[in-house]
Amino acid sequence: MFDFITGWIEQGGLWMVGLLMILENVFPPIPSELIVPLAGFKAAQGSFSLIALLIVATLGSTVGTLLWYGLARAWGRDRFLRFLDRHGVWLTMSREEAESAMDWFHRYGPVAVFLGRLVPTVRTLISVPAGLSEMSFPAFLAYTAAGSAVWIAILAGAGYLLEDNYEQVETWVNPVSTLVVVLIVALYLYRLVRGLLARRRA
Repeated sequence: MFDFITGWIEQGGLWMVGLLMILENVFPPIPSELIVPLAGFKAAQGSFSLIALLIVATLGSTVGTLLWYGLARAWGRDRFLRFLDRHGVWLTMSREEAESAMDWFHRYGPVAVFLGRLVPTVRTLISVPAGLSEMSFPAFLAYTAAGSAVWIAILAGAGYLLEDNYEQVETWVNPVSTLVVVLIVALYLYRLVRGLLARRRA
């Protein structure tokens, strides 16, 4: 993955960074933790300006979230709840849990969207409850862009300042990202098994 991203950025430059940031939000296994520090290193080398990198990467990251937000918004709360009534066990979520979560999101959505953009994997998933809860598009866009800008500034700044040692960013960001993903998968499997057992007993 590292060599793949390196080659694409070297060939496509700043606009490839923007495209990769869009894809990162559509297909989470493409990690911003590798894309942005490498781009920051390229900015330190003079390939493009750091300010331009921050703008393009933030735009790409924000645009990438619109797919999941739009799909969730189009699907709608009622249709989603009916789906949960039939297949909720596979999402490890009941109708009651979903209604509670969406009510919570309706009250604290902006904060959740902003902070969610700073957490691996959650960055992509947070767009779904925002759409289902019918969070206003301008608010979603603003908080998504703000959270994305903070995350990108941290990663790009690290790559820019470390220059030739930018690989060090990978050594501390990647393990944290991996741990978050592992914990999410483990929690899903635990809740799935518990839900299947409860359905069998019922």
